[in-house]
Amino acid sequence: MSTDEKADDGSGEPVDTEEGSVRGKLEQEAGKAAEQFDESIVDLLSWVLDTETRARIYVYLRQNPGSTSEEIAEGTGLYPSTVREALAELNDEEKVGRRKREASGAGNNPYEYTAMAPSDLVGDIVGEVQDELNTVFNLDSHLGVRSDDEREPVNITVGTDNSDDGDE
Repeated sequence: MSTDEKADDGSGEPVDTEEGSVRGKLEQEAGKAAEQFDESIVDLLSWVLDTETRARIYVYLRQNPGSTSEEIAEGTGLYPSTVREALAELNDEEKVGRRKREASGAGNNPYEYTAMAPSDLVGDIVGEVQDELNTVFNLDSHLGVRSDDEREPVNITVGTDNSDDGDE
């Protein structure tokens, strides 16, 4: 009997074999973990991109670059008009790029969209957050409460350190 087959306990009812049951539980838990991970990513991107709709579109485009608005709507389950509106905003903000899809035949060639790299997205957001934090830090000066010179004490640097420090 294979591990995926069910045994008979004598009552005529199939019973999971121990290994099949464990495999099924592991697959089920892995599916739940992946779904929770995806939802966590969408939650984080919702903050970065302002709405859950824009976040879902961004994630879809990272997985499926070169998609049309119709393909995005179908893949995300969002209304086509909602997708078109969000894509126009994201394109204006340069968070997604678009170009006409090339077709050999006559007819309407739709736009296909590609999302910017996550590292570029983070770089854009860091600048905005840094500006807002510096405004708060200098609030008294903006309100005229004191006459100290404005300073920009918040400096956020994002990058990767690929140097090898010799620790192994």
